[in-house]
Amino acid sequence: MSALKAGDSFPEGVTFTYVAPSGDTDLTVCGLPIQYDASKAFANKKVVLVAVPGAFTPTCQQQHVPSYLAKLEEFKSKGVDQIIFIASNDAWVMAAWGKANGVKDESILFMSDADCKFSKSIGWTQGDRTKRYAIVIDHGKVTYAELDEVPKSIANTGADGVLAKL
Repeated sequence: MSALKAGDSFPEGVTFTYVAPSGDTDLTVCGLPIQYDASKAFANKKVVLVAVPGAFTPTCQQQHVPSYLAKLEEFKSKGVDQIIFIASNDAWVMAAWGKANGVKDESILFMSDADCKFSKSIGWTQGDRTKRYAIVIDHGKVTYAELDEVPKSIANTGADGVLAKL
């Protein structure tokens, strides 16, 4: 498969793993990872999928996640049902990252793209990590798909860049 672009259907068979938010903010309390059938779920809602090189990494933690937390209501007002962050980290690390950022519900989910399986399938990896990218899927159709190739830039994939395209 090649990179996704606006107008494409979101591919079949895409799954991620995550630990469902429990509302508990204790980083030492964790549940069991479950599989998330992204292809099936994305067919019935409007989702912003944001890939980052890693949980707790400087640009991702200091700029990327905060941009989405600050603009969550704007995304909802534009009809976005969910924002999903993915990285190559395991589901427990991703769950801890969500908790560390005060996320207690499913409006923003933090999921594992284990071994970068999905990111590799679209050619958007760098070594063993995902590249920084954002994809908007509206009921199974890709309406936006962009990378940030410049180190530390979130111009195309941060909340402001994505909101400008909704």
